[in-house]
Formats: sequence, structure tokens, C-alpha cells
Amino acid sequence: MSLIPATSAGDSRTDASARAHLPASGGEAGLLPRWGWWMLGGFVLLSCVLVPWLALGVARGSAWHLQTYWVGLAGKILCYAMVALAMDLVWGYGGILSLGHGLFFALGGYAMGMYLNRAMNAASGTLPDFMQFMQWTHFPWYWAGTGNFAYALALALAVPGLLAFVFGYFAFRSRIRGVYFSIITQALTYAAMLLFFRNETGFGGNNGLTDFKVLLGWPVGTPGMTVALFVATSVCLVLCFMLLRWLVQGRFGRLLGAIRDAESRVMFCGYDPLWFKLFAWTVSAMVCGLAGALYAPQVGIINPGEMSPANSIEIAIWTAVGGRGTLVGPMLGAVLVNAAKSWLTAAFPQFWLYLLGALFVVVTLYAPAGLAGLLLSWSRRRG
Repeated sequence: MSLIPATSAGDSRTDASARAHLPASGGEAGLLPRWGWWMLGGFVLLSCVLVPWLALGVARGSAWHLQTYWVGLAGKILCYAMVALAMDLVWGYGGILSLGHGLFFALGGYAMGMYLNRAMNAASGTLPDFMQFMQWTHFPWYWAGTGNFAYALALALAVPGLLAFVFGYFAFRSRIRGVYFSIITQALTYAAMLLFFRNETGFGGNNGLTDFKVLLGWPVGTPGMTVALFVATSVCLVLCFMLLRWLVQGRFGRLLGAIRDAESRVMFCGYDPLWFKLFAWTVSAMVCGLAGALYAPQVGIINPGEMSPANSIEIAIWTAVGGRGTLVGPMLGAVLVNAAKSWLTAAFPQFWLYLLGALFVVVTLYAPAGLAGLLLSWSRRRG
């Protein structure tokens, strides 16, 4: 059944009014402006050609050599950029502020962590250390199939997507919105974190899943694998950006924006907001799951701490700082905030949280459109 019902001739005036209210598509100008394609091509060239060459093709003693540490850090930050991109779809375009995206990110990481644990113990035929500590003799039923990489990757997408679909269906059907929806998503994340902290759940308890050594038969942590994971993360980020850009540039994006701005008017025109919001919410969760699956092997650990409500709040901060409703802005915000965090937590660890809070307050009061909004205003003044 179509999600977009047909309207009768008598409703044409109402439908025309709704169409006038919808934000401009921008689709007529193409998926990206010309300068956008140039920037996208530059990013692909940088991440897929220049970085691998500097890290692997340049001798270590050379001043141009890129250390593996920086490549791994960049890959981790790009995973965060993917999460911010997912958040922007539901918050920037749908007006749905989620404080639970850290849960979807962690579930994707756990799915990949299960594969990495199975790969590590496949040669010896033993169970992971935490299962041996619990005196278990076999893997739990929900670990079945996780020794296969393709299945684990599909699980990293399916589990967050299914959870988001079920939760979102009942939440959106009940017309829960605004701060109440944010509180419920935060409660869901906190409950999941407490559940995963328990040893009997079979996910490593407090320590989570760690000590990853093999991925697709190749050792984890080597320069070659670190660069390969960075390139894979870059490619996935570009693909996710293009997918979401395609969604928000079309009719779906226009309707999602109309639902954000005047949901009752959209309903009056004969559209059911439930399915549009639910689709965006589910896609956003799946993108987070993919980011988590890429994050786990690069960091070497996934534990319940990734589900902390504070992490989900940070995701919202990245999106707000970069600029909601732009897709590019939240990715930029995630990169800048996490790059600053990596430096400040080492140089001034006692001040980082204060600076993060101050940054959010300043952006909220003086730059509600974020960095992307400031750049756009500056370009308009010059042009």
C-alpha cells in the first residue's frame, strides 16, 4: 500500500496550500552543486589515495610519513561523523531530537565485536575469556552465525534498524514528540547500558568485547589494516552522505521537512506522518549501526560505556555545532569537536567538559544555525 494517498478533486485547494508550505526541494539543481562535487572528489582523493600513500608508501624516517596513530584517530573520528550525519536526518530534517543514538552505534559495534571475538578464538576452538570465566561450555544461541563476516555486518545493520522500527512505531503512533520523545530515547539507552553491564547477558559485562586480533584473516592493528579500515570508513561515509542527500533532496525530504514544521497541516492534507518519521528514524539507526561496526575494529574494544547517555548528548552537540539540516555541517561539527577533544583531553583533561558545555551554550545562543549557518551567511554577505 502506498504511503502517499491520492487526493480527490475537492481537496486540490488544500493540497496546493500544503505544497506551498513545503520547503524547496533543490533537486532541480542536481544532487550536489558543482562546488559540492569538487569537494566530494577532493575528500575521496585525500582519503583513498593521499593518506594511504603517505602512511604506507613513504618511508618512516621521512618528514612526509603519516604515522599509523593519526590514521587510526582519523578513522575513529570519521565514524563519529557518520553518526552525526544520521542524527541530522532525524533532528535537522525531521525535528526529532534523539538522545539515544549512542545505543544504535553501540549495537553495531557489538555485532562486529562478536565476529572479531569468534575469529580470534576460531583457531584455538575455545570460548572468549569472559565466557570461560562464567564456566559456559558453548556460545549462547544469539551468537550463532557471528563467525561469518557478512552475517555480522548484516546484523550490525539489522539489529539497530529493527529496534528503531519497533520502538519508533509505538512512539510515533502514540504521538510522542518533543522533549518527551528525547527523554524516552535516553531512558531506552540507559536501560540497555545497564543490561549489557550484566555478565550473564553474554557480551563481556563491564569490559565488553575486546582483544581483537584478526579481521577477514588479516591481523588487526598493523599499518596496512589501519589504513584499510580508514579507507573503508571514508567510502562508507561518502555513500551514506549521498544516500541521505538523495533522500532529503526529493519528495520524501520535502514532506519530512513539512512534518517537522507543521505536522498537523500535513495530516490534514491526507499524509500519514507516522511512516515518513519511522522510515527516517530506522534509516538513521542503521547508519549508526554501520558506523559502530567500523568503529569497533579500529578502536579495538566495544563496551557498554558507548551506550552512556552522555555519549548520545555529545552526538547532539556535534550536530548542533555543525549546523542542523545541512548534512555537511554535522559531519564538520563531529570532526572539529572530536579533534579538539583528542587534543584537550591530553593537554587540559580537567577543562574539557566545561569547554564542551560552554561551546554548546554559545552555539545555542549566538549561532543557532551552527558553523554551516555562519559560513552560509558569510558567503551571502560577500555575494
